[in-house]
Amino acid sequence: MRAVRVFAAATLVLGSMLLGSPATADDVTVKGSDTMVLLGQKWAEVYMGKNPGTKIQVTGGGSGTGIAALTNGTTDIAESSRPMKPQETEAAGSKAGAKTKALPVALDALSIYVAKSNPLDEISIPQLRKIYTGAVGNWKEVGGPDRPINLYSRENNSGTYVFFKEHVLSNDDFDPSAQTLPGTAAVVNAVAKDADGIGYGGIAFAEGVKRLRVKKDDQSPAVEGTLENAQNGSYGLSRELFFFYFPGRNPAADRFADWAVSPDGQKVVKDVGYYPLPTAK
Repeated sequence: MRAVRVFAAATLVLGSMLLGSPATADDVTVKGSDTMVLLGQKWAEVYMGKNPGTKIQVTGGGSGTGIAALTNGTTDIAESSRPMKPQETEAAGSKAGAKTKALPVALDALSIYVAKSNPLDEISIPQLRKIYTGAVGNWKEVGGPDRPINLYSRENNSGTYVFFKEHVLSNDDFDPSAQTLPGTAAVVNAVAKDADGIGYGGIAFAEGVKRLRVKKDDQSPAVEGTLENAQNGSYGLSRELFFFYFPGRNPAADRFADWAVSPDGQKVVKDVGYYPLPTAK
């Protein structure tokens, strides 16, 4: 799997869209998940190469930000690394007078990052819960060296933060010592430079760090976050990545979403470093 080059810019406007130029019927805006922003940008680049009349603007900001923008009518598609909450679905539908479509567009094996020098190769979800809630604060308690653990996390508008809190912490609070960082690239960068650090994020960003195999519980075998294990669900932190949108509100956005889950669109998923849907050919 080819690692993704991480761009410093938070926003990329692709194609020949000019600042201040009027929107056209074929303009599409995509906003949301920082985990997905590189994937969204690559999708847009490839799609516009095939459809020169379409202009697609892709920005990050977090899954929650994208969902809020969809609700407020300021984006056509919200990219999200988590499902919408019931209250978000209700608010968006009520304001738009239409039903939100939740379209899974890719898979991610949410990764646990440590420095390459860390001797650990695996960790269980219960151990992760203890580490991130502060019950465990030294690597020796989970089979590592006698050194303190430094926690790196995402901000609370991140879908990855929400997924991790729900599926790893069982909705308990993060330990106050956890350093919150604005994007997965920042988490990876921090962990790569910290021999005592641990972080989490999308598999496509895992460059310069070690990814730990994950055990669903302390007695289960450790599982690597491979394509097969993500698709069959045996990797305990596999998840779907989503487009949320209102079908029919912008036909150009509908066409783009349909293409993202087509064989051509799913090839882009693999090229970026995430995993295609199990039904993709």
